[in-house]
Amino acid sequence: MALAARVYDVTDRFPARERFGLTAQVQRAAVSVPSNIAEGQARYSRPEFRFLRNARGSLAEVDTQLLLARHRKYLSRAEADSLLRDVDELGRIISGLFDSLNQPGSQ
Repeated sequence: MALAARVYDVTDRFPARERFGLTAQVQRAAVSVPSNIAEGQARYSRPEFRFLRNARGSLAEVDTQLLLARHRKYLSRAEADSLLRDVDELGRIISGLFDSLNQPGSQ
């Protein structure tokens, strides 16, 4: 959830004209990542891989949207790079979780 909170913090400074565009889009995608992980975990049954896939897809959206925000100069390079490192790290964590749940004998 830390990434989603950081995304909300930085998007508060995006131009008002982006309120219903890029701002809303990146916020929704960022919140979708932990939401999908939580929903899949709450099923208490065979791992719900589609939720991890959805989280990974949303994370790819966040990555793309942050690159666009940097290109449009809504974010400084340093700010965007820091967020993009967090996106990469979270992507590795999700992939590791997916792989561990996909191992034979895992519940």
